[in-house]
Amino acid sequence: MGSKNTKITSHDRTILELKLQRDKLKQKQKRILGMSNEATEVAREALRQGNKSGALLALKKKKYQQRLSEKTETQIMNLEELTQSIEFSLLEKDILSRLDAGNSILKELNKEMSIENVEKLLEDTQDAISYQNEISELLSGKITSEDEEEILNELREITADQLAQQLPDVPTTEIPIVPVKLSLPEEEEEEEEELSEEHAEPSSSIQKETRKERRQLVAA
Repeated sequence: MGSKNTKITSHDRTILELKLQRDKLKQKQKRILGMSNEATEVAREALRQGNKSGALLALKKKKYQQRLSEKTETQIMNLEELTQSIEFSLLEKDILSRLDAGNSILKELNKEMSIENVEKLLEDTQDAISYQNEISELLSGKITSEDEEEILNELREITADQLAQQLPDVPTTEIPIVPVKLSLPEEEEEEEEELSEEHAEPSSSIQKETRKERRQLVAA
């Protein structure tokens, strides 16, 4: 992944210079403290040798180094406060810039969604709800038991018509009637012949006897 290029502004350069100056002062302060410690050792050594004036001179230098260290410390603190103030101000500026951009976008959105449009939308929605409620009241409150009975009868009629349409058509052509001859058993046939012989001529009796003889021969 490549590093993202960041544009260095004049503010960034100023902050960098302040921090570099602070670091230089800290290094200077470190040297001053070292010199102060050395002056203390010089004063001790002078006293061992009985050189009181040399010891006093070393201690005066130490005092001077201490005051110089204090001034340096004050300068370091001032630089740090200034650097922090600048960084915080830049942060606030960035925040304000982003807030301004956000407000601009919000204003554009508010223009697209004005109060008038919102009120009209709410009114239209309320009108639609009221209309639907009126229809529901009409359907539920104005239908009597007689109306319901008529509705059911109409439903039955529609159902009957649909069933009638589904039944096959009745043929209109006349079906010819074919006579069917039924064969009777021999006993019934004999009884029928006996009944007819009562009203038949003598010749029919002879014919009957002849048929009986033939049946006997066939049976034998």
